[in-house]
Amino acid sequence: MIDESSLKKGQLRKLNALRKSVGPAIADEAFAKWLDQAAEAPEVDENAGTISDVLWGLVQDGKLSIRRGGYIVRRGRGRVIVEAA
Repeated sequence: MIDESSLKKGQLRKLNALRKSVGPAIADEAFAKWLDQAAEAPEVDENAGTISDVLWGLVQDGKLSIRRGGYIVRRGRGRVIVEAA
């Protein structure tokens, strides 16, 4: 049995949709398997983590401040383009 009170809103919607489409018995089993796989997935991309680590060191040193809206980082022709979001 799945504890519905501990689920997030999106997870609860997914569970209810599964129950409507395939029935409660199969849906509970499928949702439990999906929830286990979702918990194992890495939350941060390796490249994003590397960029974050480098920039956070600069922020703590006072050499960089990131404004409230943030920035978009993308690749250009042989360079990196940083734009305001």
